[in-house]
Amino acid sequence: MDMHYDMVMGIFGFLNLTFIDVLDIILVALIIYVVFRWIRGTSAMSIFVAIISLYVARVVVSAFNMRLMSAILGQLLDVGVIALIVIFQPEIRKFLIRFGSRYLMEAGQNGFLGKIFGNKTRSMASATVKEVTEACRSMSEQKTGALIVIPHKSPIDFVIETGDRIDAIISKRLIMNIFFKNSPLHDGAMVMSTDHIIAARCTLPITEKTDIPAHYGMRHKAAIGISEVTDVDVIVVSEETGQISFVKEGVITPLSNANELQLLLNNSFAKGQEG
Repeated sequence: MDMHYDMVMGIFGFLNLTFIDVLDIILVALIIYVVFRWIRGTSAMSIFVAIISLYVARVVVSAFNMRLMSAILGQLLDVGVIALIVIFQPEIRKFLIRFGSRYLMEAGQNGFLGKIFGNKTRSMASATVKEVTEACRSMSEQKTGALIVIPHKSPIDFVIETGDRIDAIISKRLIMNIFFKNSPLHDGAMVMSTDHIIAARCTLPITEKTDIPAHYGMRHKAAIGISEVTDVDVIVVSEETGQISFVKEGVITPLSNANELQLLLNNSFAKGQEG
């Protein structure tokens, strides 16, 4: 009887758990849960399940002291991690951008890291706000599509680098000329600071939300996407309906007129100054 007991304990000795072991298991389970939620519904899901299955198999064969199988599975896992990094490089980059931007917005803006890496929010002059809102009013009446990004504290150089530098003073005519449908710069987003148009024809990350109403097009999805990962304000003018929308923190607010947009912009920068 004692011999059988010793044999069983020899095989399943790894089940003698301490508090640290339990904590380790909980942390691993939490990481797996977070990754599962992140990639749920994507093509990476099947690969993730395969990697987890291989890892569980490796733990089992290691417990039974099957050295050859353990070595083979270990090599497969090492190669698999490198393959995942190569295959899912865009998704990993997007996740890191989101994580870093959220950290700056929520945890670091009032601290040491926020002061080093964050941008200082300046108020937008009332004359500038008027130029932007009047341009949006005219584009709305003419049903000219537009996508305007106005950053606050989070740096968005990764967006600006995808477009063409403008570095011009904000004016109604210039905004309308850029978004005129025959203009070579109209396709994509315009990024402006509180007093300058920084760049045009910029590419924005598309949101992964699936519950967006069908009447919202790619401009709205791009506006939601960039506002989810940074603290920007985004103005969207629909090419189909002329509807002006204000997007912040992933939430779309349809506006009935340009006066509402002017009020939202003034309030947004006033809050930024208080923070």
